[in-house]
Formats: sequence, structure tokens, C-alpha cells
Amino acid sequence: SFYEELVSHGILEPLTAPVEGMVVREGSRNYVAPQGISSVVKYYLEQSGADVSYEQHVTRISLRDGRWEVSRKAGPPEQFDVVILTMPVPQILQLQGDIGNLINESQKQQLESVSYSSRYALGLFYEAGTGIAVPWAAQYITDNPCIRFISIDNKKRNIESPEVGPSVVVHTTVTFGSEHLDSDPAEVQQVILSHLQKIVPSLPKPSSIKCQRWRYSQVTRAVPNCPGQMILHTQPLLICGGDGFTRSNFDGCIESAMSLAEAVKPHL
Repeated sequence: SFYEELVSHGILEPLTAPVEGMVVREGSRNYVAPQGISSVVKYYLEQSGADVSYEQHVTRISLRDGRWEVSRKAGPPEQFDVVILTMPVPQILQLQGDIGNLINESQKQQLESVSYSSRYALGLFYEAGTGIAVPWAAQYITDNPCIRFISIDNKKRNIESPEVGPSVVVHTTVTFGSEHLDSDPAEVQQVILSHLQKIVPSLPKPSSIKCQRWRYSQVTRAVPNCPGQMILHTQPLLICGGDGFTRSNFDGCIESAMSLAEAVKPHL
């Protein structure tokens, strides 16, 4: 039903563009978000009617008079009746305040067992009208020590247009990502570009480039035997969820969201 709703609103479309080297599991279906994956999040936020504050870096969570006091890097702390955490699990464990003492030993061990792959993502952006002469929309690379995936993103999303400049997205291998996690991004960018040049020598010079370090890319080991969420404190409610409690695909995210919603309902 989630897919049907998103497809009916044009947020998702079935993937029809050719993707070389993709492993297709029997019975699975693949979709693409023409306006980018953030459009899925924006759609649900709009449906919720929630008042959303962005760029709030949470640093500390403490108990104050039966409520949660949440501190952030900039601005005064605020108090809440319910707190739901869906950031990567290692970032939950890094939070300061009472939260560290409230997580029991068994939960702490479970949370500490979660692991993520790390990688770099490189975006190459071109002027409108630039031609990229390759027969595929995306390609998985199996024989390169640096690059795992290349996507001609507008082609993959099926939104090729003479008015919109094409863009290329490159993901590195997990091994390369972990080996260069604390390297200078400018140097990493040059290494990725040199490998890309060998794989796609016909690629034109981009008008701009963005290199993104992706420390928590995909969950390689989720919280064991966990139904999509974990209650850290009941009154007031402090609960965590996200793909670290299921798996890193859209189904996993929805599964965690549903179990979070069920657990939060009695506290509203």
C-alpha cells in the first residue's frame, strides 16, 4: 500500500532504465524516485502536518521533571514528552546526558553490536545539453578497487530533458570507503576521479563536483532479534528505531516506522 500510494502521487516510479550488473532477487521489484529520495521524506512530512525544524544537532538528552530535556549545538535546550531517535545507532550511543545511564547493559550490548558500511559518494554535475555517451543508466562495477557503482542519475530516474543538465553519481566500494574514512576528501575525490576516467574515458568535464563522506552508509549488522525499535525508557517515553533495527532498504525503513508508531501510540 505504501508503494501504491507513492506511485499514484508520482513520488516513485518502477525502475525501467537499464542497470548493468544489478542482482535481481526473485519476486522483488525496484523503484526509482524521479525527484530524488528526499522527495519521499518530504511527502510524508507534508502528510503529517508536523512543524519540522532542520539543522538541529542534538548533543544531550536528560530527564527534567518528568520530561526529556534535549540540548543541541546551537540554541537553548527544549523539553519534550516523547523522544524518538532514528539516527545511526553509533550516534545514539554518543549522546550525552542521562541517556547513557538509562540504557541497560543488555540493550547497550545489542546497540554496540550494530555495524555499518562506510563509503564515499561523488556527484558530477553538467550544463544542460551535455551528452553522456554510454548505453546504460547505471552500472555495478565488480573489478575496480575504488568504484562499485556509477549512475547517470537523470537517465536512471527517467527524467532526461534538454533543459536539465545531466548528473553522474559514483559510489565507492566498502573497502575503499573504510580505508579512506579519515582521509582528506579533496584527495579522495582525485583518486575516485582517476578511477572513473579509466572506467568511462568518454565522460566530459563536469561544471561542478561534490564529494560526500558517507560514514554510516548501509547497515551490515542490525540490532539482533529486534522488532524494528527499542524502548530505552518508558515514562517519559524514549525510543529508538530506523534501519539499524531492521535493514537498509525502503521495506526495512517502513517496517521500523510501523513498529515505532505502534509503540508510541499509547503515549499520545
